[in-house]
Amino acid sequence: MSAPERIPARRLTPAELEEHLRHGELTVRGRVREASNAVLYCTVEHDGWSGACVYKPVAGERPLWDFPDGTLAEREVAAYEISRATGWDLVPPTVLRDGPYGRGMVQEWIAASDEDDSPELLALIEDEEPGPGWKAVGFAEVGEGRTALLVHADDPRLRRLAVLDAVINNGDRKGGHLLPTADGRVYAIDHGVTFHAEDRLRTLLWGWAGDPLTEEALAVLKRLAEETAEGEPLAARLAECLTEEEIAALRERIATMLSSGTHPQPSGEWPPIPWPPV
Repeated sequence: MSAPERIPARRLTPAELEEHLRHGELTVRGRVREASNAVLYCTVEHDGWSGACVYKPVAGERPLWDFPDGTLAEREVAAYEISRATGWDLVPPTVLRDGPYGRGMVQEWIAASDEDDSPELLALIEDEEPGPGWKAVGFAEVGEGRTALLVHADDPRLRRLAVLDAVINNGDRKGGHLLPTADGRVYAIDHGVTFHAEDRLRTLLWGWAGDPLTEEALAVLKRLAEETAEGEPLAARLAECLTEEEIAALRERIATMLSSGTHPQPSGEWPPIPWPPV
């Protein structure tokens, strides 16, 4: 007699996960050492459910010259709110709450796939032009006076993320912030350096710069324009995390992309690629 087929557990909805993250009991299990700010790996338990999460206390944020102190956690939550509004759900559920080390951001822990057959999203190649299925970002020094072409996959999941990053003005989209999962999704993390009122877009996803936006992206941007308008619920939630000037700049970025109908290009006034890029 064969063993019964195992039915995978249902993935909770973002709203359900938010509820658990917001009200569950946090227990710190360790620290992510390579992070520049305090990033704590935790378990959370609530109403018979348990899971893993990341907790970034405001007290552990490193001061930055171009962002007000103690605001990175709120920006992470605002990025999640915009991600939810797009319907793409690229950012894991994220809430702002008190924890063992004070107020901070708490986000669902995403376990990246370690399967060898997972498609590559980023690569360095010796050629001067990207091959089929790839988009060029630019040339990078790889040591001993050599350069290689940095490319990313011509992947609709990444193209959606490029649109989201442009909307939230992400100043730090690195390769290590992309988490492909075993179910074929790609999640994006680390959104503390976002929503600056001035252009700060730095990303490894420049491959579509200047290209026409997809019909899907234009529809999403139109919806974002409506939902971020003054008096709308999303605008009210963003106002808890961002300044009036930052929200006005967000609306302007959305309007500019709708008007141009294209992916933005580097402004030339700010380094376009984050360093280090991984």
